[in-house]
Amino acid sequence: MSTALAPARTGSDERLTGFAGEPLDQRRYRRMRFIRRFEETLLQLFEEGALNGTTHACIGQEADAVAVIEHLAEGDHIFSNHRCHGHYLAHSGDALGLLAEIMGKEAGVCRGMGGSQHICAPGFKSNGVQGGIVPNAAGIALANQLSGNDAVSVVFIGDGTLGEGVVYETLNMAALWKLPLLVVCEDNRWAQSTPIAANLAGDMAARFAAFGVPVREVDSTDVEELSAIAGEEVGLVRAGAGPRVLLIHTYRLCHHSKSDDERPEQEIADRWLVEPLLVHGRRLDDADRRRIDDEVETALSEVVATARALP
Repeated sequence: MSTALAPARTGSDERLTGFAGEPLDQRRYRRMRFIRRFEETLLQLFEEGALNGTTHACIGQEADAVAVIEHLAEGDHIFSNHRCHGHYLAHSGDALGLLAEIMGKEAGVCRGMGGSQHICAPGFKSNGVQGGIVPNAAGIALANQLSGNDAVSVVFIGDGTLGEGVVYETLNMAALWKLPLLVVCEDNRWAQSTPIAANLAGDMAARFAAFGVPVREVDSTDVEELSAIAGEEVGLVRAGAGPRVLLIHTYRLCHHSKSDDERPEQEIADRWLVEPLLVHGRRLDDADRRRIDDEVETALSEVVATARALP
């Protein structure tokens, strides 16, 4: 079952996840647009001092979350990292629960104790420790395998996580045991403020291939292209093909966290020309796109107002 076509989960808002019967291209745009505006709003709230702790946005990477997660079913598990908001919203649509959590409110997903990076919800777990969530994903994949069901684990990591030894220990076990695990590596070209050329030796895909784990590599911000590929990879893992890697070369348009950004301005400007909403938005009629934008703004305004009023 694809969440792009399934009913909204408990706590979600159809203005966020898509109305029943809404064309798939509009639903995808709606989800990406909400993730984008949610995170832009988070950055504003951070500047106000309204958030607890820090926050890491995925602006520019929204297509990855939507494309992969729309192929997951009830019983599957998603594991994420410090840049988890887009993954969580694409999975659950629970914008109020997430915002309340980041604001330290009792009504938050984890009663305000997990903050921006550490989310624990049905079918979703995130951890701010680089690579720290990868063994958990493999553990749940092993549990599913032993249970004899066809559920899969999907773990999102960044290119910076490839410097963590626990990733390779886990890949070794996952390959040996043929675990139903899909690793989605979002290579956004920069590990915090360090370009990959300065901190990553060799070929990125070859690191996974060394364990005999097949790698599907794509350089794209197009949600349709990414969805087609992700669907094939999820299907193979679900069918018992063992662990696989989807390596997505993307780009983070915002700073790493708060205001730490030393990247060349022209590089960032060039990437705004191929960002996911612009690429996919061209497929929609202007009227539909404006309507969705307006509905997203209304929904988000209500979420923010409700979250601010919570104890």
